[in-house]
Amino acid sequence: MLPDTVKQAIQSSYSRFLKTKQLNPRYGQKLMIAAIARTLGAIRLDDEQKRSNDGHICVVEAGTGTGKTVAYLLAAIPAAQALGKKVVVSTATVALQEQIVFKDLPDVRQNSGLAFEYGLVKGRGRYLCLSKLDRILAESHEDLLFLYDDVSGGISPQDKTLYQSMMEQLSTNRWDGDRDSWPEELPQAAWSRVTTDHRQCTGRRCSFVRQCSFFKARDSLDDLDCIVANHDLVLADLALGGGAILPSPQDTIYIFDEAHHLPDKALSHFSAHTRVVSTSRWLGMSEGQWKGLMESLADAVHIMQIAAPVESALKTTRQLLDTVQPLLVPYMAEMDRTAPTPRYRFPQGQVPPALEEIARQLASAFGEVYRLLDKLCNEVSKLLESDHSPVPMDELEAVFPLLGSWCSRAEANQDLWKSYSDSTPDPKWPIARWISLIQYEDTVDFEVVSSPILASHTLSQHLWQVCCGAVATSATLTALGSFERFKLRAGTPADATYEVVPSPFDFASRGVLRVPKAAVDGNLVDAHTQAIVGMLPRLLNPTQGSLVLFASRRQMLDVHEQLDDELRERILMQGNESKQVLIKAHRDRVDAGQGSVLFGLASFAEGLDLPGRYCEHVIIAKIPFAVPDDPVEAAMAEWIEAQGGNAFMQIAVPDAAIKLVQACGRLLRTEDDAGVVTVLDRRLISKRYGKAILNSLPPFRLELDYD
Repeated sequence: MLPDTVKQAIQSSYSRFLKTKQLNPRYGQKLMIAAIARTLGAIRLDDEQKRSNDGHICVVEAGTGTGKTVAYLLAAIPAAQALGKKVVVSTATVALQEQIVFKDLPDVRQNSGLAFEYGLVKGRGRYLCLSKLDRILAESHEDLLFLYDDVSGGISPQDKTLYQSMMEQLSTNRWDGDRDSWPEELPQAAWSRVTTDHRQCTGRRCSFVRQCSFFKARDSLDDLDCIVANHDLVLADLALGGGAILPSPQDTIYIFDEAHHLPDKALSHFSAHTRVVSTSRWLGMSEGQWKGLMESLADAVHIMQIAAPVESALKTTRQLLDTVQPLLVPYMAEMDRTAPTPRYRFPQGQVPPALEEIARQLASAFGEVYRLLDKLCNEVSKLLESDHSPVPMDELEAVFPLLGSWCSRAEANQDLWKSYSDSTPDPKWPIARWISLIQYEDTVDFEVVSSPILASHTLSQHLWQVCCGAVATSATLTALGSFERFKLRAGTPADATYEVVPSPFDFASRGVLRVPKAAVDGNLVDAHTQAIVGMLPRLLNPTQGSLVLFASRRQMLDVHEQLDDELRERILMQGNESKQVLIKAHRDRVDAGQGSVLFGLASFAEGLDLPGRYCEHVIIAKIPFAVPDDPVEAAMAEWIEAQGGNAFMQIAVPDAAIKLVQACGRLLRTEDDAGVVTVLDRRLISKRYGKAILNSLPPFRLELDYD
């Protein structure tokens, strides 16, 4: 239990924070602080300082305006310090991450009286690898450049100029090697050549380690009480066993802000995929590269034995095309670039026997390639540590990242084909398997994917069961008034604390939710589009800031095309410019006293902050049901139905309800905001499920069948 001194510290820091900033206490914020303090306060540690009890997870839905960041920081930091643990705050978006680091944490430390150190932590992939950059720019190693462009082609003159500029900025201390602090957006292809991952990094053995941006950032971790990361980095650390990048889970109190994103992020981290043509090309090119490697390493390591399993993997991969291609040939002739990626999903995740047999051969072949590459990496690693290596250090440093990259690719292929080699359905933890057709310019490839349809098992094993404590919070964790959807997807334990704390906004007096009389059912595609075209001119006030949210790009484009020229001039449409450019243009127009309308899709329905006059009207085209051909969602529905459930009511409706709540959340961003939400989908009031969704929305004043 937390000592009374810690409870008093939390209470006094909150009181001091409010007094210093001349703020009034918020009821929801007080409830949130109390819930987190109770949960973390109940944690008990054994003699080895490991948690010895359950009930250490706190799940809090906190509406917009609650001040949840301040609440969890004030409650968790003193509790973690008392337990001798670190706080890791994890977010889903860079914007929130930067807000916490540059605004919220300095504010809390300055005004609460709490003493703590904090910092931002990123993965290796956000930092420059100086060793790679040096090799690219060193003319003596031009012959090694092909090693890093086995699929994407050579280095362009523009990229070479960029790399020279990077080196100049580093050498004059005008850049710290952080991708996010480079003045312009860096193309992924150019950046990928000069960054690294845990497989390719030579670590403390690198000759550039003293200047390494990543290790400079890592070395400060021990001095931090509060570390700000993101979901991807936390999940990557957990996938490596925990404690590889961040403090170990046993020594960590995690706070997952925007926690509703955590299950989907986890699915992407623990899925497996490969591209067949790209893999075949990689294996074929690697055959020709062994000669160059052998000249450098033949006297020092055992490299010849890897040629045979590489050849076996290449031969079987090429045979695989004969099995895969017929499944997707019907999609190839008439590919629509605007449509979702053409794919074939295997019902119940079960693949044909012929594909299972090929998968077994591939799993065996890639398993052997991976085993030998891993052994080779270890041998080269030992040479890097040796003071008497027969191979020059610069050659070892050039070869090691290549071997690490190959090792990762071989391991990924082994994992994917192992999943396909036995696809017998597991009724408890089902797997979705599918093949997508990928087309880029004149190149066609086939992406083979295996993904769990629920992250609950993985998160339970790797996170909730092993961490010292955790807080999961968001404005949208419940669906239709229940946490069951989040429990199913995220795997939070039954003995966790589940709380819903109220927003301070007076929704009934500050906002109105309308469904126009002219609205039609959103599933009547053509009639619905025509109805929107007819309604928008009278719904959009020429002097207001408005946001119109669509469920599909096709409908957004169709509606925009059919509006008159005068109205189109006021519209800023997603896809025409970057999100940041559109928002700035929108704000500038409103500041100038002009009306402005943003047309956007799902990414504009969440996280978009347009307070006051910038957004006085949110128009939602239709209830945002998930795209029916998403393979994970389709597999989830199939699994629910196989268990005798109703996938539409158990999955589709709760998911749509959460998305609609998020969209409605764009209207009121501060307690002084006011405005209207208009839903142009009659199903919200005509269907039984629509009324259930309506009841889960913020308690705006309702004007249904509005004329």
